Amino acid sequence: PAGVLAAIEAGTTHMFLVPAALQMVIQHPQAASTDFSNLRYLIYGAAPMPLELLKQAVEAMPNTQFLQAYGMTETTGTVSILPPEDHSLEGNQRMRSAGKALPGVEIAVRGPDNVEVPRGEIGEVCIRSPSNTAGYWKLPEATAKTIDADGWLHTGDAGVMDADGYVYIQDRIKDMIISGGENVYPAEVESAIYGHPAIAEVAVIGVPSAKWGEEVKACVVAKPGMAVDADDVIAWARERIAAFKAPKSVDVIPVMPRNASGKILRRELRAPYWEGQERQVS
Repeated sequence: PAGVLAAIEAGTTHMFLVPAALQMVIQHPQAASTDFSNLRYLIYGAAPMPLELLKQAVEAMPNTQFLQAYGMTETTGTVSILPPEDHSLEGNQRMRSAGKALPGVEIAVRGPDNVEVPRGEIGEVCIRSPSNTAGYWKLPEATAKTIDADGWLHTGDAGVMDADGYVYIQDRIKDMIISGGENVYPAEVESAIYGHPAIAEVAVIGVPSAKWGEEVKACVVAKPGMAVDADDVIAWARERIAAFKAPKSVDVIPVMPRNASGKILRRELRAPYWEGQERQVS
């Protein structure tokens, strides 16, 4: 983060950061005294962005234009954009979205029957675009599972599209927690917990439960010098999301496992709890 701040002061005008990196930058002690005026555009993406973190970043960089990019390797990069004009200091509903399809790109939210669901309902985000991959090299079965006969690429992301065509990514479908028959998306719970004053980082996972099948667990990293009280975190979440989505337990961990691009490795957090289970959902 210190290197990023130094680069901005040295004249960097455009930058891409994943949310984890952006958080490290704005929480760094040098951020308060950094001159961000050179930075014209900050593009973010690749992982869910908590609204509270985005608001903090907009406040820290008042003269910077923020732009979210959504896409994947299989789409050869960006397929939707949330433009600067949809960002505001006070926060708004659209800042929770991944924006609208770029020209030439079609985005649809489809159900298990591969039929588009009504606007406002959750389903799988599907992409049709000239930039989509033709398939996985020498993996015809994987290709057939990902790209349907009409050329729609199934992303594996659960999402909702509103009446204006803005796409709201809920989470990876495979990360969804089913607790007592209710679907819980970790990213929504993480966003609710993120603003807690004692928490620097949070990841939410599903763990086995004899009563609920799965239950929600929050794994958190405390801010330096702060102590995390599990009951307080649970109460904080319950004030912001439905009670069944709030964590039933909280683990304080020293460091969040991430891959090279900054994405949280939930499988590493889940592994100890699912060891010896016949399957990875309960």
